[in-house]
Amino acid sequence: MNNFAVKIDAAKAKIEELKQQVLLEKKRISGKDEIGVSGCDVELGSMISQPKIRRILKGHFGKVYAMHFCGNSRDLVSASQDGKLIIWNSHNLMKSHSIPLRSSWVMTCAFEQRRNELVACGGLDNLCSIYKVTEAQVTRAICELAGHDGYLSCCRFVDESLIITTSGDSMCILWDIERNESIMQFTDHTGDVMSVAVNPQSQKTFITGSCDSTAKLWDCRAPGHPMMTFTGHDSDINAIAYFPDGRGFGTGSDDSTCQLFDLRCWMCLNKFKSEKILCGITSVDFSRSGRILFAGYDDFNSYCWDVTCDGMTSHPLWVLSGHDNRVSCLGVCPTGECLCTGSWDTLLKVWA
Repeated sequence: MNNFAVKIDAAKAKIEELKQQVLLEKKRISGKDEIGVSGCDVELGSMISQPKIRRILKGHFGKVYAMHFCGNSRDLVSASQDGKLIIWNSHNLMKSHSIPLRSSWVMTCAFEQRRNELVACGGLDNLCSIYKVTEAQVTRAICELAGHDGYLSCCRFVDESLIITTSGDSMCILWDIERNESIMQFTDHTGDVMSVAVNPQSQKTFITGSCDSTAKLWDCRAPGHPMMTFTGHDSDINAIAYFPDGRGFGTGSDDSTCQLFDLRCWMCLNKFKSEKILCGITSVDFSRSGRILFAGYDDFNSYCWDVTCDGMTSHPLWVLSGHDNRVSCLGVCPTGECLCTGSWDTLLKVWA
């Protein structure tokens, strides 16, 4: 027993030594005694300017609930409760398609990223409807995936033949689009699953955020149980997004915080919160470099956080104000050149 106690004490001492080394390295890199908001803001602000509104996409007549960029970084799809799915050219503001939906109560949409030929949507109809947008006029879905017992909260394409859906029935399903059938079901959450993100570096893994306040990492090769479960939020997780290198992810919650998790150390690295912000977060995404975490809030604004700063003591890097109602969705284009926000004010705005 004495040998074990000695080894434990030695391990604890080594951990403290490594912690001090990490702190010293942070101080050396930053050139400051501590990680402060002013230093972070000035350093990043000197390199890039605050994004401004470059395009306003007008065409919906109801609340915009979801948007998703195409793989070509030019086109995007938006879903509104006016019963329309619109494909936009974000460069010239033209609409290439306006697709009528069977149900106006749509909650999510997605654009296939490789061939850019498919879009998907779903909502309170409990279905995931897939549309092919290479035709001149699109009026019908090529398939409807039925299997959930609750509303469809989010969907993301894995590739041109596979799609993952999440639902209010606490379940995630991997679908084969061509065969119109379920391949795997993922059932470890205890609350509504609100969001899903596919690993940009390995399409075999994905993460989900739920109303049970947890995020889970899944592997399609082992669907029985999640690989990891991440805790730390005090309320529903509404949005989730992978870090660009696939080794971490960000979350947005109704507890008014965003959190940055690392998959390698299985823990939260940073939490972003301001005492002045008391509302929930609807959507999150990273800049292409991963330096900035964009988050849409219920207070009509989008906040931009520098992930290298202490999110509990610093202020948002920028505040993007331009909507007249709740920011319900946002996304960064694959090339990282612009950000698009969608709102209940019926508008989508492109920032750069």
